[in-house]
Parts: sequence; C-alpha cells; structure tokens
Amino acid sequence: MSTTVWIHDPGRKSGKAERPKDGRVWREIRAAGPRGREGGGSEEATLGYLERDLPSGGPDAYLAARKEGARTFLLWADAYRQHLLARVVTRSATKGGTAVFEVLGARGETLAVVSRNPALHGGHGRSRWTVEQAGRPAAVGVKGHLFWWWVWWLLLPLWVAIAVGSFVAGGDIARMPRSIRWKTSQEEVLVWHSGTDDFALTALADWWDPRVTAALAALVKSYDGWLGTPWDEGK
Repeated sequence: MSTTVWIHDPGRKSGKAERPKDGRVWREIRAAGPRGREGGGSEEATLGYLERDLPSGGPDAYLAARKEGARTFLLWADAYRQHLLARVVTRSATKGGTAVFEVLGARGETLAVVSRNPALHGGHGRSRWTVEQAGRPAAVGVKGHLFWWWVWWLLLPLWVAIAVGSFVAGGDIARMPRSIRWKTSQEEVLVWHSGTDDFALTALADWWDPRVTAALAALVKSYDGWLGTPWDEGK
C-alpha cells in the first residue's frame, strides 16, 4: 500500500512562524495511507517533528550556508526532542551546482544518499533528484513533465500578467511545474505531487524507509523555488 508524507506547518497559512513558548517543535511530518489522505480519517498520523539543525552561528549562519547549497535538518520522534529519528547533513554543495545530502539514522548509520542537480546543469534541462536508499536500487526523478514545461514557457507572458494581477489582488499566482516522479530501472517508486495542504511525497513501493521519505520531502520542499515557500529559509 502506498504511503504519503507531507510537511504540516501551522505558520504557513497564518503567517506566524514563532516557536511555541514551551520550546517544542511545531513543524510536523505527517503520513497517511490512501484512504486516510483522502478522507482525513484515523489513518493519518504524525510521523515526526522537523526542524533545522542550526550551527553555532544560529539562523544567520544557517542561511549563509544555505545560499551555498547546504541543508541540515533534524527529524524528531517527539515535539520535545527526546528521541531523534533521523538527521540530514550536506556531503557536498556548490552555489548553483550539484548538492549531495546524506540521511543518517539516530545512531549515525547511513539510510540514504540524495543528490540534486539543478536545471541546465550536467546536460539536463530540468532539475534532477537521485535517491539511493541503502540496499535498494537508485531512483531518479526530474522536476515537471516536459509537456508542461513547454506550455509554461509558451504562455510566459500570460503568467506574468496573472502574477501582476494576483499580486495586486492579494491572491495566489501560477507556478512553474513542480511534480517529480522517481523511477528505478523497473518501476515508478515515488511521486511528488499536489496534496490537500501542500505538495506531498507518495511512496509507491513498500520498501521505502519512512525516515528517508520524510527527509526527502523536507529536502524537496526546501527547494520550492522563487515562487514557492521553502520551509527552512526564515529567520
């Protein structure tokens, strides 16, 4: 059975991202099976709690490293940081170039390696994500369907007009294609797609470690683009 994970951020819709006064982590990774996801029933549950792993320099140091392509996250089992589920660290990153991340378990073991190649880099027209979960075949996904990219660029003047109108009216604006479909040599195994709250990641193969899918959802969302809302870029 497929499993869907997504980031639930109470501050995204309210515009308030302050930490609760009791110090708990408020940003959740939620998970659900197909029925729970559609109906919001009892199958939906909190998988973990997500926050940035800030360096000694605090948010400013994190944002400076982020501009160079780095990302560091923590996934907790509970809101009060009693038990760590996974950690995302940056193996290597260059500004505007390839970034390689490692997903580590609570004991420091490697769960997966995730690589991102930006659009127009390495001979590829679209940004490309590669996920190598330990002991499993590599899965490769590209951002957006080629057809919809052609539609986007052909109608770019229209999107600009819509964006101006939406800005004046205070509404939403048209975004570039954002869906991603990961495939191994044999099958489609992951899909990044529009969900109920925001974009969500669905694991179509049952061999995915939920810690890996949660970490991947956080990584992809952190590259939400200049029209998006990356969860980790605020002060």
